[in-house]
Amino acid sequence: MKPIKNTDSTHISDIRKKRKVALDPKTLADALQQGDKTALGRAITLVESNHQKHYGQANAIIKQCLKHKNKSIRIGITGVPGVGKSTFIETLGRSLTSAGHKIAVLTVDPTSTQSKGSILGDKTRMETLAKDSNAFIRPSPSGLSLGGVARKTRESIVLCEAAGYPIILVETVGVGQNETTVHGMVDFFLLLKLAGAGDELQGIKRGIVEMADAIVINKADGDNRQKAEAAKAEFKNALQLYPPKENGWIPKVLSCSALKNEGITEIWTMIEQYVKDTRKSGAFEEKRKQQNEKWLYEAIEERLKSDFFQTGEINKNLKKYTEMITAKEISPFQAAEELISIFKTSS
Repeated sequence: MKPIKNTDSTHISDIRKKRKVALDPKTLADALQQGDKTALGRAITLVESNHQKHYGQANAIIKQCLKHKNKSIRIGITGVPGVGKSTFIETLGRSLTSAGHKIAVLTVDPTSTQSKGSILGDKTRMETLAKDSNAFIRPSPSGLSLGGVARKTRESIVLCEAAGYPIILVETVGVGQNETTVHGMVDFFLLLKLAGAGDELQGIKRGIVEMADAIVINKADGDNRQKAEAAKAEFKNALQLYPPKENGWIPKVLSCSALKNEGITEIWTMIEQYVKDTRKSGAFEEKRKQQNEKWLYEAIEERLKSDFFQTGEINKNLKKYTEMITAKEISPFQAAEELISIFKTSS
């Protein structure tokens, strides 16, 4: 993959001075396509918004950005807390930017089910990479989305690609939820593991291993190096029991020390080989087509759900039906049917 030079905004460079001014979608899209990070951040904020008034603006920006041709590679990175995802991403990112590549990192912070707040500390944890002119880091609260993936991550990927970032890294929470969501939006799915801990302790389901295009044993340094090599051999043997992938790719198992920047180059070389092989066979584009079809149905479901709960008549009746269910005066199924009927009448 050839390095892509950074480009500066020209006639819309003053956008940074107009943070509070509402820009029209075309101006914002034009600015981000010239590499303006502020415009990119504002566009992502729009697509993440749940306000109906922002849907039209977000869709207009996405539509313009979809025309942008970009041979990108989308990489999903998952693993349990403590496996070293942030350190790994920063080390890999710095390695790529130092080689002239531009990268975007979309990280999803855990959202508390109690306070609904999120830490959003990835820019702090990736402090050096965040200051890199060839890198863009966007932390987003995961909300209650499945697998800790923000609802609008897909649209954010499109925006980052249009802004000139051909390498997109998507970090998931990785606390054992179903990671199918992120697997369905990336080209390459990388699972970080620790040596000396079983799947039960690491909180990773068997299905995640089956989805992985590569397993990387992190923290393979010092006294832990021997354990890492043993874990590497165990996973290699285990992967032989899994059915082959449809695209013909044989999942690899590597080890690294993100802290000491050891084994990172080999991991990127492996990813490049994957891209080369799957593009040559046509599997790369076929996977993208299948993902787009799936995104359509998920977008329909998400929009219907959003419209449903933002309907005035639903808000008026929701509490009443909830109380009726609690009092066992009506079943949840009947309540849902009646509320949907109200929604249809109100639409």
